Amino acid sequence: MNLHLFVPEITMAVVAVLVILLDLFVRQKAVLRGVSIIGLLVVIGYSLAMWKGMDCELPAFIFNNMLAVDNFSLFFKILLAGIAILVILASADYASKFTRFQGEYYALILLSALGMMLMAAASDLISLYISLELASISLYVLVSFLKDRKSTEASLKYLLLGAIASAVLLYGMALVFGVTGQTQLSAIAGSIQAMGLGGLVDSPALLIGIVLMIAGLGFKIAAVPFQMWVPDVYEGAPTPITAYLSVASKAAGFAFILRIFYSSFGMPDWLSQNWGMIFAVLAVFSMFIGNIVAIPQTNIKRMLGYSSIAQAGYLMVGLATLGFASAGAIAGQSTILFFLASYTVTNLGAFIVVIAISNKINSDNIDDYAGMGKRTPLLALALTLCLISLIGMPPASGFMAKFYLFSAAVQQDLIWLVVIAVINSVISAYYYLRVVKVMWFGESAVEDKIPSTAAPRIALILTCLGVLLLGIIPGLLMRLAEEAGKIFGG
Repeated sequence: MNLHLFVPEITMAVVAVLVILLDLFVRQKAVLRGVSIIGLLVVIGYSLAMWKGMDCELPAFIFNNMLAVDNFSLFFKILLAGIAILVILASADYASKFTRFQGEYYALILLSALGMMLMAAASDLISLYISLELASISLYVLVSFLKDRKSTEASLKYLLLGAIASAVLLYGMALVFGVTGQTQLSAIAGSIQAMGLGGLVDSPALLIGIVLMIAGLGFKIAAVPFQMWVPDVYEGAPTPITAYLSVASKAAGFAFILRIFYSSFGMPDWLSQNWGMIFAVLAVFSMFIGNIVAIPQTNIKRMLGYSSIAQAGYLMVGLATLGFASAGAIAGQSTILFFLASYTVTNLGAFIVVIAISNKINSDNIDDYAGMGKRTPLLALALTLCLISLIGMPPASGFMAKFYLFSAAVQQDLIWLVVIAVINSVISAYYYLRVVKVMWFGESAVEDKIPSTAAPRIALILTCLGVLLLGIIPGLLMRLAEEAGKIFGG
């Protein structure tokens, strides 16, 4: 069965259970945080060791071909474990708001990360859906952890809309299975290719199934018109969980889409170009609506929520590129992977600053950030760097991420889509730089410093270094992204 290939996932599950058990016996809750981080570091180390020994062209399969072990899944295991570590570090001060439930808090983060890792590795519709639900149920609970009115309302809205999206996704999967008679992604691809173009045109159930799957997955990545849950959930959830949702859920969702659409619906070209055009249209609406609605926001968490909708639009430019690319091209996948890594460090860095400031001033209003440049210049500088990166300005990583993504789209003659994306980047500069202006040129009524412990500082330093290094020397990560994308290059 090659269980050694499943060690990262087993480690995540064991550490989650261990954290819950330790919570019964230890009074120093920092121990739970330390155990969680050690477990995640083991996952990263083992995944890196597997990467070195992995043949890019010949992926391994386990559990009767339900899960694939390849560089693509390993890339996301490392990325998601890294996200979990940064979120746990950033939660060190914030977790005092739910002291009695810290064991459950860290365990749920680990279990949701486990579900997302399985989403990236799943090679069967059944395993894809089960892993999606494992991640989603954990996130529904985490959103409600503050147990106040806003948090409870956000969790309920997320649960209800998430259940509808899961039902739509499952119905789409059922239609695909009904037409092809297969649940294995590679077998679905073989069945579709055997149908030929005429068979596809005469199989509306299959095409409807694909559209329904796009709708269900659109909810997970916060794409328009399936984004209605984002602002309220982002505002009501604990801020570290908002940060976690904004990057981890999006990364897992795009891993899910890349795996299923390229593996199952990548051929014939007629089919891939049509779903590529669907993603292009969704990208346009997501970018415009996300950026325009973010402009009047006065709450920074809601603003970053609409920002994440726009960022999903930029990422869907990569999905459109993938749909129009010739078979064997890996530019679409690799640029999406690089963009996801860049967005991860950038958005987490921004939210870590928001966590630190909100803990002190008990407010998420942008106007209350006035004078932060004087009160806490290092935090203000870090947030400025991250906001510049979200715009896509050099020398931050966001510039290189958009450069790679848009260059790949231009190569597939999607110049019109790139022009729209660039226009939206200019629009986004207004509300990002407004926060910068308030911090550095606004006047604060108080001069108190913003205290924080070592753990959030470490997380912030790591994210800011990531933003700078990926912007200045992006080559190493891009090579890793290309290796991860090779699995779809055959």
